[in-house]
Amino acid sequence: MNKKETMTSRERVRAAVEHRQPDRLPIDLGVHFSTGISVFAYRNLREYLGLSTDHIELIDCVQCLARVDTDVAERFHVDTVLLNPPYKKTKRWEARPGYTFDVPENFNPVLQPNGAYRVEFKGQKLYMPAGGFFFDGDWPDFYDLSTEDKHKFFAKRAERLYKETDKYTMYMGFSAFFGGLDFACDMLTDPDICIEANQKLFDEQIRIFDSVNEKMGKYINCIEVNSDLGTQNGLMCTPDSYREVCLPFLKKFCEHVHNTSDIHVFLHSCGAVSQLLPEIIEAGVDILNPVQISATGMDAQKLKAQYGDKICFWGGGCDTQNILNNATPDAVREHTKAQIETLKPGGGFVFNQVHNIMGNIAPENIVAMFDTAYENSFYD
Repeated sequence: MNKKETMTSRERVRAAVEHRQPDRLPIDLGVHFSTGISVFAYRNLREYLGLSTDHIELIDCVQCLARVDTDVAERFHVDTVLLNPPYKKTKRWEARPGYTFDVPENFNPVLQPNGAYRVEFKGQKLYMPAGGFFFDGDWPDFYDLSTEDKHKFFAKRAERLYKETDKYTMYMGFSAFFGGLDFACDMLTDPDICIEANQKLFDEQIRIFDSVNEKMGKYINCIEVNSDLGTQNGLMCTPDSYREVCLPFLKKFCEHVHNTSDIHVFLHSCGAVSQLLPEIIEAGVDILNPVQISATGMDAQKLKAQYGDKICFWGGGCDTQNILNNATPDAVREHTKAQIETLKPGGGFVFNQVHNIMGNIAPENIVAMFDTAYENSFYD
């Protein structure tokens, strides 16, 4: 390939998010805990690429996600980097023969007689069945720091990443004011109580964002708000209840972020969410992830045609539910190229697969996906 890059990674991603055509399509792997790769698949990938498997870092202990190392990021032309710092104290965990990872010192998986793993941390419990690739249950924070200390810890890494790399990064952990199926029911039966709860959440999140912005706002590029709104076939809530209970708070939060910083707002929401995209855009969300193209109403061509100039699609580059997991490398290449041809024009697209790469994905398919992304990344 003879085409030349003319932008830094950070400039490239910002241009795409802001609907300016960059020099090439930005590529992400692992900037967020829904754009990453399982430690099991990552270990296999590194071996396949001829890279050392000696020190693979488990950075998300629930989903069992790996930190993407510089050598892999360079191999796949990745423009992003995970903000979350390494844990201060670590140890080794042999999850199964041949799969040993660096994990936080306070992460203590106990092998059960049936081959499963069980973790308990401050009353929170996690469980992985025998042969599994991730835990289910609670979501402990193994940094185990106060909010203030955590922000200071993250801010040090944010400054270093900003000064020593040209990568785009984000701070995760905000809510988008929708709390799942139970909350959806409450929105219908007790909307006033839900509005009151969201007001308290809004006030808290403004305080947290202001702290993040003060300590690292000039070093980060994005924050994530998280609320899964969709199932495979439809919404978890009615559009009217969303407009009444959730939208006003998301809109005010996005306004505050945009009025006080240059930080983008990245909404992570799985499922069939096309029906709420007008409201999400109205709220001021800059980015939608993971763009679950296998869900009802999430056809990439329709999404691009209707909303491609209004919101950035971060994901949707390869269907992990039906293609990446069981197709041939050639089929992965064909599918990935078609998705890029649909979503790439004019910017407004950051390449990533739909959600995380699961633990049993063949390295050949991962390589086929990312090599196809880069080969088709440059704009004419």
